[in-house]
Amino acid sequence: MAASIAHTTLARPSFDEPVKVLIVVSPYYSDIAAGLLRGAKTELEAAGVKWEVVEMPGALEIPTAIGISDRKSNFDGYVALGCVIRGETTHYETVCNDSSSALQLMGLQGLCIGNGILTVENRKQAEVRADADGQNKGGGAAAAALHLIALARKWGGQSKGIGFKPFGHDTLMAGDESGNTIA
Repeated sequence: MAASIAHTTLARPSFDEPVKVLIVVSPYYSDIAAGLLRGAKTELEAAGVKWEVVEMPGALEIPTAIGISDRKSNFDGYVALGCVIRGETTHYETVCNDSSSALQLMGLQGLCIGNGILTVENRKQAEVRADADGQNKGGGAAAAALHLIALARKWGGQSKGIGFKPFGHDTLMAGDESGNTIA
């Protein structure tokens, strides 16, 4: 069983500037969500991070809520929490794949997201993984978000100089024969 397998846990990152994280949780399985949420809050508080929680009906709405928040708020990172338990239909695969893919795509676009959406075969697996005193996947998702935020801050000011440089005060301007401004 996965609970008996040892794994490495990275040291918690520290921050010079305040960090604010949004936890987006689906309480579809409220007891599972409560365990995930407890683990995430504990990890964020241990790092001195301020957090807010918003609830969504299910796992499919979590990425959309994060996308809306990214466009309309000022969070440094996100923790996605929920649980999908295999049922009798292919809906399980759709929910698992679509929610995970959406979170991954947002991450590749630069959002700092810890994915704590459990995808399990049965309720017992979910209970073991959600237990903040056990596998603590909620705490793990929060830790992942913190590590991504730390990395983004470390490299945030660096640029490889690719792309167009906008006109600024330091850009020399000249005019062509017709009086149009050119750089």
